[in-house]
Amino acid sequence: MNPADFQSWAAARQTRIETLLDKVLPAPRLVPERLHAAMRYAVLGRGKRVRPLLAFAGGELSGADIERVALAGAAVELIHAYSLVHDDLPCMDDDVLRRGKPTVHVEYDEPTALLVGDALQSLAFQLLGEYRLTEHTDDQLQMVKLLAAASGSRGMAGGQAIDLESVGKKLSVPELELMHIHKTGALIRASALLGAHCGHGLADAELAQLDSFAKLIGLAFQVVDDVLDAESPTATLGKTAGKDAERDKPTYVSVLGVAESKAFAEQLRQDALRALDTFGTRALRLRELADFIVLRKF
Repeated sequence: MNPADFQSWAAARQTRIETLLDKVLPAPRLVPERLHAAMRYAVLGRGKRVRPLLAFAGGELSGADIERVALAGAAVELIHAYSLVHDDLPCMDDDVLRRGKPTVHVEYDEPTALLVGDALQSLAFQLLGEYRLTEHTDDQLQMVKLLAAASGSRGMAGGQAIDLESVGKKLSVPELELMHIHKTGALIRASALLGAHCGHGLADAELAQLDSFAKLIGLAFQVVDDVLDAESPTATLGKTAGKDAERDKPTYVSVLGVAESKAFAEQLRQDALRALDTFGTRALRLRELADFIVLRKF
């Protein structure tokens, strides 16, 4: 891995996504102005844009047009942003800080935050329907279905429901994995697959390998998040540190401890990298993203 080369690649695509999000989000001067301003507050600015980066890297496997992948990546990022706004609400995780600034319900109010999440989710699917992302309509419909499934009760929303039900309980590692395959992993898997679907069709076996990689790295992402929540200060995280322990939420750290959690994340990274063996150099950026996700500030 050439860190400088990867950083340049990532920075260029992060800038592209930021520009596109600024374009597709409604202007704050449009009625209803307060809602549109709050939507932009929730999405624009800080953020690693990991999910769009995974879409770009997935698109490189299939020779996808970068403009098409950017739209798919923006749709995923809008879903992710909506989930953060809703997760931070008092009825969910009740947090006051996100990406280093007040959460949406603190900066605006709870009803506005609820509507921001609703509107961002709708806008994500509007992007998938409004623009030509594939050569065949059936493929684009499959992309809509993929993102919907990753966002709903069998994906991210379902994972959040399991998370809420698990507060104060002791979960096993398999039970934690089930929760996070839905809550965090589903959207990460969708990101890589959506990017790949924007290009020339990969064989079913190749899509399965990509999905396996994304599933493993999605779990690793959550393990690393749990470690960082336990070890990093609020200023580094951009959100309230130690909140999981304070609310008695089951995490990999609470179940395995810090050292074993780090070892587990590394095991997941190695398994994810092996899933990419058949792709050769086309999977360079996916490999670099796996390193970035797992090795960030341990």
